[in-house]
Amino acid sequence: MFAARLCALVLIGAPQAALAHDFWIQPERFRLEPDAATPMTLQVGHGPDRQRSALPLRRITRFDAAGPGGSTVDLRGRLTPGDADGDGTLGLPRAGIYVVALETDAAAQSHLRADRYNPYAEEEGLVLALEARARAGLQRADASERYSRDAKAIVQVGAADAGSSDHVTRPIGLRLEIVPEVSPYAAARGTGLPVRVFYEGRPLANALVKLTDLSDDAQPVETHRTDDTGRASFSVPNKGDWLLNVVWTKPLKGEPVDFETVFSSLSFGF
Repeated sequence: MFAARLCALVLIGAPQAALAHDFWIQPERFRLEPDAATPMTLQVGHGPDRQRSALPLRRITRFDAAGPGGSTVDLRGRLTPGDADGDGTLGLPRAGIYVVALETDAAAQSHLRADRYNPYAEEEGLVLALEARARAGLQRADASERYSRDAKAIVQVGAADAGSSDHVTRPIGLRLEIVPEVSPYAAARGTGLPVRVFYEGRPLANALVKLTDLSDDAQPVETHRTDDTGRASFSVPNKGDWLLNVVWTKPLKGEPVDFETVFSSLSFGF
C-alpha cells in the first residue's frame, strides 16, 4: 500500500516526460543470420525523453517469437532487464521472418492531475476516456489508470525470401496489437503499409495510430485514425528503424482506478 501511494505521488508530481508512453522492442539489428544473436533493449519515451525502460522482469508475462510454419520460440530465458549490456538478446534458430512479442501485466498505475491527464488523453486519442469524463462532468478532476504494454518487433532471419510471412499478417493474441496486412519488408518496395488494429480480439475503430522514424523521434511522421474495420495505411521508406504505436483505454466501474489502458507498438527496421 505504501509503495502504491508513493508511486501515485511520484506520478502526480512528475515532469512532462511521464506523458511519453511510447514503448517498444529495439533490437540492435532487425536482420540477422540463423543462430546469430543480436542485443536488444526495451525503449520508452520519445525525443529528448527517450530512454531504456525500467520495466522489471516480474511484470513481463510473455516474450516469444512466432516464426514460419507455425513455430513459436520461447525467449524469456534471454531477458536481462536493467543489465548494463542491454535488456536481452534475440537469437532465432532457422531462416524466416519472426514476430517477437512482449506482454506485461496490468499492475502499473498512473495518477495525473486534470491539467496533465486531459492533454495526454487528447494526444493519444483516448476518446472513451474523454467522453466518460465529459458525461460525468469530471474534466477538471484528477484521473487514474492501470496499464499494461504489448510490443511486437518484426525480425528477418537469413534471406529475405526464406519461409512464409503469412503469420506476420495475423493477430498473435495480444490484448491490443497492430497487425500489418503485408510484411513491412515487402511494403517498403512501394506498396505502402496497410495495418489493422485489434483490441480484445476485435477490430478497433477510431484508434489513433502513429508512425515514428526512430532516428528522429521527437514527433511522428504520420498519424491516422482507424476506420470502422480497424484499418489505417502508412507510407514507409526502405531504410531506417520505424515504430508504429497505438494506445487504447476503457472506463472502469467499482475499481480503485478510473481506466484500464493498453499501450501497443510494432517496430521494424531495414
